[in-house]
Amino acid sequence: MTSPIRTERHGDVLVIISDNPPVNALGAAVRSGLDAAIRQGVADASVTAIVIRCDGRTFFAGADITEFGKPMQGPGLGEVIDMTEAADKPVVAAIHGTALGGGCEVALGCHYRVAVPSAKIGVPEVKLGLLPGAGGTQRLPRIAGVALAVQMTALGDPISATRAAEAGLVDRVVGEDSLAADAIAFAKEVAAKRPIPRASERSVQPDPEAIEAFKKAQGRKMRGFDAPAANIACVEKASSGASFAEGIAYERQEFMTLMTGTQSAAQRYMFFAERQAAKINGLPADTRPRPIRKVGVIGAGTMGGGISMNFLQAGIPVTIVETAQEALDRGTGVIRKNYENSAAKGRYTAEKVEGMMGLLTPTLSLDDLAGCDLIIEAIYENMDVKKELFAKLDKIAKPGAILASNTSYLNIDEIAAATSRPEDVVGMHFFSPANVMKLLEVVRGAKTAPDVLATVMALAKPIGKVAVVSGVCPGFIGNRMLSQRGAPANQMLMEGVAPERIDKVLTDFGMPMGVYQMSDLAGVDIGWHRDPTRIESIRDALAAKGRWGQKTGKGFYDYDEKRQPTPSPETRAIIDEFRAKGGHAAKDYSDDEILAGLLYPMVNEGAKILDEGMAQRASDIDTVWIYGYGWPVYRGGPMFWANTVGLDKVVAGLEAQGVAVAPLLRRKAEAGELF
Repeated sequence: MTSPIRTERHGDVLVIISDNPPVNALGAAVRSGLDAAIRQGVADASVTAIVIRCDGRTFFAGADITEFGKPMQGPGLGEVIDMTEAADKPVVAAIHGTALGGGCEVALGCHYRVAVPSAKIGVPEVKLGLLPGAGGTQRLPRIAGVALAVQMTALGDPISATRAAEAGLVDRVVGEDSLAADAIAFAKEVAAKRPIPRASERSVQPDPEAIEAFKKAQGRKMRGFDAPAANIACVEKASSGASFAEGIAYERQEFMTLMTGTQSAAQRYMFFAERQAAKINGLPADTRPRPIRKVGVIGAGTMGGGISMNFLQAGIPVTIVETAQEALDRGTGVIRKNYENSAAKGRYTAEKVEGMMGLLTPTLSLDDLAGCDLIIEAIYENMDVKKELFAKLDKIAKPGAILASNTSYLNIDEIAAATSRPEDVVGMHFFSPANVMKLLEVVRGAKTAPDVLATVMALAKPIGKVAVVSGVCPGFIGNRMLSQRGAPANQMLMEGVAPERIDKVLTDFGMPMGVYQMSDLAGVDIGWHRDPTRIESIRDALAAKGRWGQKTGKGFYDYDEKRQPTPSPETRAIIDEFRAKGGHAAKDYSDDEILAGLLYPMVNEGAKILDEGMAQRASDIDTVWIYGYGWPVYRGGPMFWANTVGLDKVVAGLEAQGVAVAPLLRRKAEAGELF
């Protein structure tokens, strides 16, 4: 087998080149080739300096993901890096594309680094619940300082070559099109310089103020995660006066703790789950997506405006339709304001904002959608109104145009039946705010054509979404499962558990908000019958008192002018009065019992969704919950979480709650299987 590593001589400089498409991942063959090439360069007395670079679009972009979960073949990356650093002649890393994870660590083990201006350098291991375990947490602070090392390791976001050069992480920024030649020239320049600068031989200046400031600024973002704290601890070890060897031993210990923990297993699982979700079962291999050059959006409200922004940001022209000029002006004004707010934060230039707005065509006429390749309906949830609209679109839209509904609950097949082309109809359920939330539930109707499904799934990536295929059922995947949480939560209210305690159990678990915080955000009055004398539920009682949620400053909680919630004595009294009228006895719940009571029924519904074929795989369900509902990624989604709890325990808990156990869940529990 040909090695992905080759060498070239340029005078007295040995150039080691990796050619391992697509991203020069540091698999066993690459590590072995690097090991042999470094040894060759060190042993050859005629070589005075060594350059390491990569062919293709990038420098080493990290580990080989196909090796995840398998026994590691030697040599280990740490060994190769240590040998590189120990070389008695200068080694120069020539960086283009991205130097990520192990690729960054290879560069840190080199004595010098040159990079093109467009290069990015980073250690994203924290996003897989890990840390750079080949010396990265020890070399990075020794080269670039504690503050930057903490930021890079604990957040995992790459930095630009320019920023790296300012920090001393890159020694020279070179020509975008002359990296190979410039790296060789630089190697010749430093060939005779002594002592050779080795990161492991440098001392680190402690910077406790920078670490505390970072923790304070990023504490909320890192809450619940184990890996950021471990990364910070390793950088602190490097700056504690410990020797490099002691730091490496500490890094290895922390790495193994994370690697064998549930959080990293969950985060690595989700890494693959997201990629797996893009694969569509039952789709012919030769299916070609339809071209989408122009998009129509019906409705300029919160959802329609947010949906439009996704396409405008991707450079796709949008025609947006409303029924009244005032609503149209308001909707387009909100789009512009959102873009201008982003520009004020440095995300866009003013020219970019004008360019995106220039792609937007506002109109009051559905007829202006005739030239669109994809038309997305984003009006309110009413089946009759949607069917009437799709019947109109059937006559207006050109042949081959895709007709999509943003419905979050309604039957796509019934909507499609209102047209003469049900094969062109599909569900595209965006999550609010649609320009921010990453999930796109793609609802496959009974007659949805394969190329329609393929088109919408392929379109997700350029508009910044993670798409998951769902079958047609009430609420699809996410909302169908969410609906199972309401009844047990309300039962707990009836048994005297305060709404803020129920919510705290969920937020302590890692959810962004609890049941009643979400209710207040959405509006307690949603679906209310509007008769204040008819009190059939706690929601009715709250709505009758004008406690409609955040929009009225009071709901399950009271809100201040900044919409910060506090427990409400009035709500407590309303609940107690309703409980007393219904004769509900109080019951004590532990936090674990509250959590099980809320989440086990959701897992149960997930099992039904799988058994019915409404989701292609358990990991798709988990992807929906991670990207659509804020389920903590370090718990891996509800189905993965159920595996960690134990399916037999979930079954027993459901039985204790009096919930009928889904047949698939029971079968898996009895067989000792996992989702």
